Amino acid sequence: MNHGEPVDRVARIQADWRRERPDVDIAPQGVIGRLHRLAGRLTEELCLVYGRYGLGEGEFDVLCALRRAGEPYERAPGELAAHTMVTTGAMTKRIDRLERAGLVTRRRSDDDQRGRIVALTTPGRELVDRAFTDHMRNERRLVDLLTPAEAESLEALLTTWLARLEDPHRPGGD
Repeated sequence: MNHGEPVDRVARIQADWRRERPDVDIAPQGVIGRLHRLAGRLTEELCLVYGRYGLGEGEFDVLCALRRAGEPYERAPGELAAHTMVTTGAMTKRIDRLERAGLVTRRRSDDDQRGRIVALTTPGRELVDRAFTDHMRNERRLVDLLTPAEAESLEALLTTWLARLEDPHRPGGD
């Protein structure tokens, strides 16, 4: 419900549905609708920073996955796909763009000549370090729209909900 906050687009949509379909419980739309709108707005805000570095969201994710790997900052394409939750086909396109930009290289795996390894170049590491610092500053700005207590509560709730959604067999997840 409203609880003194300004009426937003989701509340207006819910009011319409209550009028048109009073037989349907539209309460979940208050949570899901706002999360969906929030996710879209947050993505827009985050992509502004990626764009400053000539990167899309996907390229930024790949560079971060390589950087998080630690020295020598490399992973197999399948590992990158798993660490960024995209298909191997989408990963290939991202790696192609990053390679053309000189931010990563590809080579044959020493262990398996059929396999490939993707590695950050020095310019790639320098770029992702700058971009990540700016990205975290931007995330801080966005989270600071909440009080510390609100942010802590929200993180705990989202952690619980995500765990139950991703593993419905966990305790409390039925």
